[in-house]
Amino acid sequence: MMAALTAVAALGGLTLLLTTLLVLANRKLHVEEDPRIDDVEDMLPHTNCGACGFPGCRPFAEALVKGAALPGKCTVSSDEGRARIADYLGVDVGAEEKVVARLACAGGANVARNHARYHGMATCGAAAQVAGGGKGCFWGCLGLADCEVSCDFDAITMNDQHIPVVDEDKCTACGDCVTACPKNLFSLHPAGHRLWVACKSLDEGDEILEDCEVACTACARCAMDAPGLIEMRNNLPVIDYSRKHDTQVPIQRCPTGAIVWIDPVAGPVKGPAAKKIIRKGTLHDAPT
Repeated sequence: MMAALTAVAALGGLTLLLTTLLVLANRKLHVEEDPRIDDVEDMLPHTNCGACGFPGCRPFAEALVKGAALPGKCTVSSDEGRARIADYLGVDVGAEEKVVARLACAGGANVARNHARYHGMATCGAAAQVAGGGKGCFWGCLGLADCEVSCDFDAITMNDQHIPVVDEDKCTACGDCVTACPKNLFSLHPAGHRLWVACKSLDEGDEILEDCEVACTACARCAMDAPGLIEMRNNLPVIDYSRKHDTQVPIQRCPTGAIVWIDPVAGPVKGPAAKKIIRKGTLHDAPT
């Protein structure tokens, strides 16, 4: 009995000692949080999209208060919202170009054929596991809207031809569509990257046009017309955005419209040499 009481007393004493040490450590190490963090967080859009480079609005607010970032990095907020934070903290707004998602495919149902019909779970991810999804162009968009479903900001909608369309105003560059697409057709780019290759096919020659009428045939006209800015790699034109790229010269002679100029209002603009697509209905599947 005495041994049991001794053990209880010892355990109680040890508990009291540890509690006291924790209290003292808390007082010694506690750092008061700057109350401005809560105020700044309230001024942010609460999207937690990561477009600013931080994992959420709270960490970004902490960085703003510490002076480790400027309000301009929040490209999702409005000009007024960024200016309000800058005024509150007494700092410059800072300039940051908006980043948006871009899709490297224009092969909708009216211009691209299927070699087989997929029947199963209605997701691009599932379809891609079955012989690539059945589309004639192995690299093309499968049109089952995984990207649209993944976007929490309603920035992606599927058009009548089952091709995703990105609303630049709503896009936060969160990258969810990049992750969701099994064909790796999405990538994040500054909105100023208006010159764009809307294709990812690695095939060469006009034969690919049997499967997709707007595919890149690797003719290299764009690279010839814009030497230094564009070079051909693996049968695709690659744009060097580190160079001056605010030119529509490379799109002028493209025969299929695979390289376009993305107008912020009108959307993708093709050059005059591109074949006009007037078909609205679905292109017939390739014979099996």
